[in-house]
Amino acid sequence: MSIVVTGATGHLGRLVVEGLLAARVPAGEIAAVVRDKDKAADLAERGVELRVADYSAPETLRGAFAAGDRVLLVSGSEVGRRVPQHRAVVEAARAAGVALLAYTGILGGPDADFDLAAEHKETERIILDSGLPHVFLRNGWYHENYTENLAPVLAHGAVVGSAGEGRIASASRADYAAAAVAVLTGEGHEGKAYELSGDVAWSLAEYAAEVAAHSGKDISYANVPAEQHLAVLTGAGVPEPMAAILVDVDAAIERGRLAGTSGDLARLIGRPTTPLADAVSVALKG
Repeated sequence: MSIVVTGATGHLGRLVVEGLLAARVPAGEIAAVVRDKDKAADLAERGVELRVADYSAPETLRGAFAAGDRVLLVSGSEVGRRVPQHRAVVEAARAAGVALLAYTGILGGPDADFDLAAEHKETERIILDSGLPHVFLRNGWYHENYTENLAPVLAHGAVVGSAGEGRIASASRADYAAAAVAVLTGEGHEGKAYELSGDVAWSLAEYAAEVAAHSGKDISYANVPAEQHLAVLTGAGVPEPMAAILVDVDAAIERGRLAGTSGDLARLIGRPTTPLADAVSVALKG
């Protein structure tokens, strides 16, 4: 039996593997599902088992899991293709007889009413229909969704969005990874759905003020109509379908859909979530 992390060379998956090792899970009891072994060579050198598979190639997933495994399905990154990809993983996990399937969904689960949530909601339905022992890790927004894109903010002196005064209860990617580690290594999580988010919700105006305070630059929040926001994003090179999704997310933020502070994340990781100010400070130090 192993603890299996899919998408293990991605940002979140790699942090989960590192977290398992830090939690003193023996490397030989951790399996990393990867598409490219070379990208996980450092993990293999530390004794982590590599299982090569691709969400888009169901035949490769047959050897990715074994009876009794505890599996973390990290949601795919290809928006629009994730439902068949996730279904393939679920079917392979069911065929193998895994002991637990944890899935990284989105805050709000079935109540999330914005476009980006659709594939997550369908994946949860697929998992429920599979009959697999499961746990849903409904991740809220990451600090890094903003702090990894500070260059244009600093260049133009503005955070541009269309979320109005809506608030975002984000946390760091490492916080969400720590929650996954807690579930994969703990007991009593089967059948649970955790609404994971930061301890404090903030507005984009407050985010702009935080960036200004840490950078010493004059940064403001420019709240613009959705159509203008879309034009700004596409003008910056974001493909129109993804730009439309991001604008729709801002509308959801304005409706309060990413503001929930259930406390589930802090309880799972046993500490407060990472403050936005810390994430901004680290990002600016580069």
